[in-house]
Amino acid sequence: MTTALTMAPTENTNKSLASHEFREAMSRLGASVHLLASAGPAGRIGATVSSVCSVSDDPATLLVCLNRSAKVNQVVKDNGVFCINTLIHDHTDLSNVFAGQGDLPMEERFAKGSWGTMATGSPVLESARVSFDCHIKEVTEVGTHSVLFGEVVAARLGEFAPALIYLDRNYHSV
Repeated sequence: MTTALTMAPTENTNKSLASHEFREAMSRLGASVHLLASAGPAGRIGATVSSVCSVSDDPATLLVCLNRSAKVNQVVKDNGVFCINTLIHDHTDLSNVFAGQGDLPMEERFAKGSWGTMATGSPVLESARVSFDCHIKEVTEVGTHSVLFGEVVAARLGEFAPALIYLDRNYHSV
């Protein structure tokens, strides 16, 4: 069954799409699931994220978007570094833990996986499909989110296994 949504403003073309309509539309886009992890003077922290993409290959740069109201946002900015760990199909529980399910303290969340460190000192998930170790080069504030541009200083290729994808508000593997 197809559900029709009005996806464009009808009166004022300078007005943004309503946030609930935008979130519904975005739920139809599949995205890889990642654990962002950071360690430094502000502490060790991690979060499940899906808004990650490449920006440039020279210099190697990616971006990640973090909600400005989330604790992870300021801690990562203060640390100045982060690692993006791309999850595989059997990481659903780990993704949920770092998304806040169970309301575990941060160190108990990290205890759920096997972690090492990379060049920046950021935590790397040993079982990640791929990990990107980054220094923050720029931050841009856009609406409710901060866009962090990270220069990739190291990458680690992990297990070649089906990736964990989030689509239609559910996990899938590809």
